[in-house]
Formats: sequence, structure tokens, C-alpha cells
Amino acid sequence: LATGPRQNNSIFYEIRTYDIKPSKMKEFVEVLNKYIHLRAAHSELVGFWSAELGAMNKVVHVWKYDDFAHRTAVRHALANDKAWQETLSSRVLPLIEKQHNEVACLVPWCQLGKPPKEGGLYEWVTFQVKPGGPALWGEAFQAAINAHINTGYSKLIGVFHTECGLLNTVHVIWWNESPDHWAVGRRSAHEDARVEAAVQDSVRFLESQQNMLLIPLQCSPLK
Repeated sequence: LATGPRQNNSIFYEIRTYDIKPSKMKEFVEVLNKYIHLRAAHSELVGFWSAELGAMNKVVHVWKYDDFAHRTAVRHALANDKAWQETLSSRVLPLIEKQHNEVACLVPWCQLGKPPKEGGLYEWVTFQVKPGGPALWGEAFQAAINAHINTGYSKLIGVFHTECGLLNTVHVIWWNESPDHWAVGRRSAHEDARVEAAVQDSVRFLESQQNMLLIPLQCSPLK
């Protein structure tokens, strides 16, 4: 089991969370779906979602970078891309109330997954854990994740931990066929002795947790 602080490469993911003005959500989504290709031409978009439950008027998007030099080059290219500035950036910025970003890496024992089919519901679970990184909590956290996977209800998409932003944060992304399928899966997990045992071991590293149910935008690579 690899329990180092990050995977053995320089790849990282920028997680961006925007709070959208309540009356402007529909307009924001329409503009993004139509013009996000102008931004995605510069670096890889992993996924773009809007919150359905657990938050309101919020979107989350994840971008992949080879390293920090790559991100710097992308930001420089965007600063000189008039099509992106005039068609996309200038139109969505007035619709946003607040922006937040984090730099995160996949935990050493997780690869980025894909849903078995398009459609469905994503659950974004955020854990605030005790300081120490995957070297401290990795084994217990992995056991808890695997116990949930073994129930067969949810598909794991990715497990990320932050390196810039609110530190000691772990984001877990799950895919479910539907909200009802997600609800049945939660009840099943609560009644599963394997899940209960794994969770009891992992919560000793936990400070708090919260979740959101997300719907992928039409433009999202992960659908």
C-alpha cells in the first residue's frame, strides 16, 4: 500500500467552486455549455457539475495539469486569448458571486475513474481530516472506501486530497444511477457490517464531513 503524500508524478487537479447569483444560474449554464470549448482548448476539463442537493446555485469544475509550469503556461495563454475573454469569461464573470479554488492530487491508491454509462448522479463528499496526509490516514480511509465499493451501489470516480487551499481536506466523488439508487445505497451501507467496521476505524482521523449531490452539465466530460 502506497501511503506517501501524493502519487509519483507531478500531475495535479485544480478544483474550482463558484457560487452563482440565484437569478443567473440558467444563463450561466447556457453560456458554459455553448462556449466552454474555448477554455477546454487550453487544458483538460475533467468534469463540470451543478449542485442539486446539499448546496444551491453552486457549480464545481475540475481541471487537470501536468505540473505547475503547465498551469502557468495555460493562464498566460488565456490572458492572450481574446475569443475566450470576449465570448466566455466576460459573460460569466458578472453572473458569479464568489469563487474558490484548491490544488488537489489523487491519493496514491486511486486512479481517476469513469461512470459505466452517461447520466446519473454524482455525490461529492468532503472530509476534513486530521493533519498528516495519506501517510497517516491512507490505509484506514482506503479500507472504508473499499467497503463502500463492495456494497455494489456506487461507482468510485476519484479520491483527492488538497495541497493548496484548506489543507487536510479529502474530496471523494461517487457516481450513482439516480437519487433513489443513491438513497438505497446509503441505507444498505449503514446496515453492512463490513462498512460499519471500516468506518469505525477511519473516523478516528475525521474532523468533519459534508456532501453535495451534483448533476453534470451537458459540456462535462464526466456525464
